[in-house]
Amino acid sequence: MKLDILAITAHPDDVELCCAGTLLAQMALGKKVGILDLTKGELGTRGTPEGRLKEGRDSAKILNIDVRDNVGMSDGFFRNDETHQKAIIPYLRKYQPDIVITNAIDDRHPDHGRGAQLVADSCFYSGLRMIETLDELGNNQEAWRPRQVFHAIQDRYIKPDFIVDITAFHDQKIEAIRAFKSQFHIPSYVENSNEPTSYISTPEFLEFIIARAREMGHAIGVTFGEGFTSYRALGVRDLSTFV
Repeated sequence: MKLDILAITAHPDDVELCCAGTLLAQMALGKKVGILDLTKGELGTRGTPEGRLKEGRDSAKILNIDVRDNVGMSDGFFRNDETHQKAIIPYLRKYQPDIVITNAIDDRHPDHGRGAQLVADSCFYSGLRMIETLDELGNNQEAWRPRQVFHAIQDRYIKPDFIVDITAFHDQKIEAIRAFKSQFHIPSYVENSNEPTSYISTPEFLEFIIARAREMGHAIGVTFGEGFTSYRALGVRDLSTFV
């Protein structure tokens, strides 16, 4: 299945937090969209790897995305090296996305910035035909390089290069975030759980996520938005594209 957009991020729930609204907005325009989680988030303070995989599947149903995969890298210990790049390249060549969205270029969690560079480099190397990879059936894959790699904005504020209006999809984004019951403040889960409080499991964290979306939306004159950065200059053919 060829995808128009593939979001590749370090942890299950990264996509939901930073770019789910954008994926929904693009699907509403007829784009085919997928998610690729690099790890199972096994170092998280709360939940289990198996539970987070299930929560990811639950979120995928809410988002109604075309595909969600998990590379199975080691949470916290993956590196931007040949081994890890060659683990991502087969997915890029399988789904042939025109656009890849990945983690913030720098963030509170070190996996985010490291994952951002790993994904960006993998996108480049995926376009080199001398790097050979095989699909699930053992067939040689053709080289493929996405046209654009965009970086989301996560915990730390980064001035965006562009902002996507997600106003019509914000409620669905929050519903997808709440699918990760073990990670965020879901009262019904908290009442039946003895797990410790984490940075992201407080009520204030979800309020912050909503406030960030309001901040980004305010910058472009809408209610909710998601911001992104790009290493490359961005060009448009139609000035009416701008909000």
